[in-house]
Amino acid sequence: MRAAQISLTGLDVEWRRLEIITENLANMNTTRAGAGGPYRARHLVSGPRVGFDAYLHRSGNATAAPAAVAGAIEPDEIGGVMVYGIEVDRAPPRMVREPGNPDADAEGLVAYPNIDHAEQMTLMVKTTRAYEANIVAMNAARQMYAKALELGKRS
Repeated sequence: MRAAQISLTGLDVEWRRLEIITENLANMNTTRAGAGGPYRARHLVSGPRVGFDAYLHRSGNATAAPAAVAGAIEPDEIGGVMVYGIEVDRAPPRMVREPGNPDADAEGLVAYPNIDHAEQMTLMVKTTRAYEANIVAMNAARQMYAKALELGKRS
């Protein structure tokens, strides 16, 4: 896969991560979710499309044909990153005493999502930086492709 295509997979994953973070922030005070009880924070699980062991098998036996190495990958099969799934946080809800709240239990406690605002904002900044890094890498690849075409025309 080309460098620009690999960066594009990174952009897709980081954009999805930003969507999940904003969903968590928007629901920080949601005491009633569709399944009952407070909203549960979500976390994006992502990783490489091809496992690292496939890269090791490919480079570990340089004399054998790629098809002969078990689990070997071709250069065109390198796929960047992907979303494996979205996990729901299992942390217990944050209990706040609010006897007048309609969602309060018999003891006057209301269950709020256990979402740390500072943690979500830090993750948002980190994700934004990763997104920006993928844009820079994509632009660098585009410039290299353009330079290669320019050099090819001179020949």
